[in-house]
Amino acid sequence: DLILPIFITEGKNKIEKIKTMPGIKRYSVDKLNVIMKKAIKQKIQMVALFPHVSKKKKDLYGSEAINKNNLVCKSIRMIKKKYPKVGIMCDVALDPYTSHGHDGIIINKKIDNDETIKVLVKQSLLQAQMGCDVIAPSDMMDGRIGIIRKSLDRNNFKDVSILAYSAKYASSFYGPFREAVGSKKNLKSDKKTYQMDFRNTNEAFREIGLDIKEGADIVMVKPGMPYLDIIKTIKDNFKIPVLA
Repeated sequence: DLILPIFITEGKNKIEKIKTMPGIKRYSVDKLNVIMKKAIKQKIQMVALFPHVSKKKKDLYGSEAINKNNLVCKSIRMIKKKYPKVGIMCDVALDPYTSHGHDGIIINKKIDNDETIKVLVKQSLLQAQMGCDVIAPSDMMDGRIGIIRKSLDRNNFKDVSILAYSAKYASSFYGPFREAVGSKKNLKSDKKTYQMDFRNTNEAFREIGLDIKEGADIVMVKPGMPYLDIIKTIKDNFKIPVLA
């Protein structure tokens, strides 16, 4: 099953080329109908939204992630109104919204896992309230799936699924994507303290097991092609939908 990633940008009447992704474009909210009509024509049943946030809206804490009128929220409302049969997946992470380009909140020069989760829970709830069908935490903070699941259930969003980025490897393949969401220039260091080490296969299975136990409905291996062995082993042992 193909899920179509759509990049959204600020402003009106905009369709922008993405230098690092030939043939892929960013769309302002009022131009989403252009790509949505193509998706429906190709029988694509779900889209994934990724925002390109303006520099002035970024800060150290990713505050724009929990603004009910941010790009993602406006896009969800528009798509649900005009294309109610198309499913929507939303990225849960702070890197498009932080001035430093990391997926979490930095305290004492380190990503603070627990403080980051507090914001991710608010971001997840907001997206669910707007009409998101699948919440996709891609941040790789430990323990966030369980807390997000409990929060969604408590607020009566029991039918909102969670796609956990469970085995997200630190990788150079993300360069074009980071350019597409506008976080590449801000990122001064790597993400190896919270993304996965390709040499450690055991960690992948431990992370996946924990995410399933915490309530994940689907797991992600990212990037896909270099880790087909991981995908195969997950599929054989965990009996859960796997995305790449």
